[in-house]
Amino acid sequence: QGKCPEDGWDESTIELFLHELAIMDSNNFLGNCGVGEREGRVASGLVARRHYRLIHGIGRSGDISAVQPKAAGSSLLNKLTNSVVLDVIKLAGVRTVTSCFVVPMATGMSLTLCFLTLRHKRPKAKYIIWPRIDQKSCFKSMITAGFEPVVIENVLEGDELRTDLKAVEAKIKALGAENILCVHSTTSCFAPRVPDRLEELAVICANYDIPHIVNNAYGVQSSKCMHLIQQGARVGRIDAFVQSLDKNFMVPVGGAIIAGFNESFIQEISKMYPGRASASPSLDVLITLLSLGTSGYKKLLKERKEMFSYLSSELKKLADNHNERLLDTPHNPISLAMSLKNLDETNDAAVTQLGSMLFTRQVSGARVVPCGSVQTVNNYTFKGFMSHANDYPCAYLNAASAIGIKKQDVDVFLKRLDKCLKTFRKEAKQEKSINEISDANAATEQLED
Repeated sequence: QGKCPEDGWDESTIELFLHELAIMDSNNFLGNCGVGEREGRVASGLVARRHYRLIHGIGRSGDISAVQPKAAGSSLLNKLTNSVVLDVIKLAGVRTVTSCFVVPMATGMSLTLCFLTLRHKRPKAKYIIWPRIDQKSCFKSMITAGFEPVVIENVLEGDELRTDLKAVEAKIKALGAENILCVHSTTSCFAPRVPDRLEELAVICANYDIPHIVNNAYGVQSSKCMHLIQQGARVGRIDAFVQSLDKNFMVPVGGAIIAGFNESFIQEISKMYPGRASASPSLDVLITLLSLGTSGYKKLLKERKEMFSYLSSELKKLADNHNERLLDTPHNPISLAMSLKNLDETNDAAVTQLGSMLFTRQVSGARVVPCGSVQTVNNYTFKGFMSHANDYPCAYLNAASAIGIKKQDVDVFLKRLDKCLKTFRKEAKQEKSINEISDANAATEQLED
């Protein structure tokens, strides 16, 4: 039926299934006589076993989704993977999605593929409207496609950084709708930035007849992000949304899903991909979804949401203990931020030093963001880089509750963070005592004089 099974399969069943697919490929036929330049020959048995002897990849030279006659098994694998992934995207909340395909590139290059496809539809266009998010790959995806990003600064509402809708519309009017390739919005992001106002942006795009591409990098795991996409498509325009395989399905890096609500446009994107492609990302995500089943994936989504609540409450307690605060970012369903105001005021280098201390203590993924850092990306200079704003009010630390996180991860992180912050407080007290002694000695010397 092309659906993800409700209950996951055991490993031996999945292996049997993959071997059945593999023997449908010509390179595995007993009497095969290959005289072409690409015959699925593999020198290493270890490499062949690693890929379950599915060597031909997916697609043909003109279309990544096309069926390859001498690779019936690999072609079937590709079709099934796309169908199962579509089923899971619907399950995760975007119920009206009509088409998707797995592409063997990470999110940034997959976004580039979407922009290149739109180029043929809008030959005059040279600009992409982009509400600012300080993440290099989504910015470079526009540059690589040959377009000029028009950066829309975010609006500070409380602690949250939100989409400046008035600035987006004003920029569209100033540049002219026909000169704009698309609006490039974002759902999943690091707090204190929150998902873009997708519904309002989708309405603006529909009103001005401008395409809308959504960077949904790790949004499949969030019901809130998926709801925003569903609502945006219902009330306005969303042409495609792109998500990473590794971040949402716990597989190796190297694949993404391009999905949308217009099947013909998604097919156009798949045809834009030049040549055949690696089947590895498709194979990885199919194996994973067959082993989890819909019940297993739903369970992971539920656990992630529970861990987000737990991380939020425990990080707030820790922040209070250190005279800091958990930033109030209710619209961000995955990432949290804790202020580092006291640390920043104590020592300019203390914030980045905290990041180093956490990393050397095997805490990965936590980001420390100092105030006022400047970075140039492809000749564009961003002030306050990593904070998604030119002048965010304070330095802060990020932590995220992503799919697969366990209570143990949260507890160990909080314990190590607490220890690091106590070290800084101790050092600050010692420095204060030394300064007080020095001042007292100086005063005594003056009296003696």
